[in-house]
Amino acid sequence: MAESPVNDAPFRLIDDVEFGEGVIVHPFTNIYGCSIGDESRIGPFVEIQAGARIGARCKVQSHTFVCTGVEIGDDVFVGHGVVFINDKLPRSTNADGELQNEDDWTLLRTFVEDGASIGSGAVLLGGIRVGAGAMIGAGAVVTRDVEAGETVVGNPARAILQAERR
Repeated sequence: MAESPVNDAPFRLIDDVEFGEGVIVHPFTNIYGCSIGDESRIGPFVEIQAGARIGARCKVQSHTFVCTGVEIGDDVFVGHGVVFINDKLPRSTNADGELQNEDDWTLLRTFVEDGASIGSGAVLLGGIRVGAGAMIGAGAVVTRDVEAGETVVGNPARAILQAERR
């Protein structure tokens, strides 16, 4: 494992990250407590939170948010402005009116399998699995599992027929 990305860029917060070989991280990124596999590229204005995992040879485009609980396989494309969500019932405070902490919510894990592609502006709710080779259209809101090789589009995301793919 490498100790840092292979490139230099300004304005990066990098803390406690496990890097594979040949990883490139662009400027204006916040990555901490996560792992990034060999030869992956992380675009500008990306945040990857503690406990997230990015596989090898992935492209994570600008303005994307990868939260705790997200595991991305190898050879995955994540478009611009993709948002992962890990909590279906977000609240600022608990029933007593105090700020919530880790005990006040349930982490929902998301898995993106090898070779999947996620279009720009997609939103993926927590607790789902995106199958190997699946394609998520730009702007889709993914509320349930996506089968391997399936293409989904829309809000909520729905599978399109094979003949509709171009």
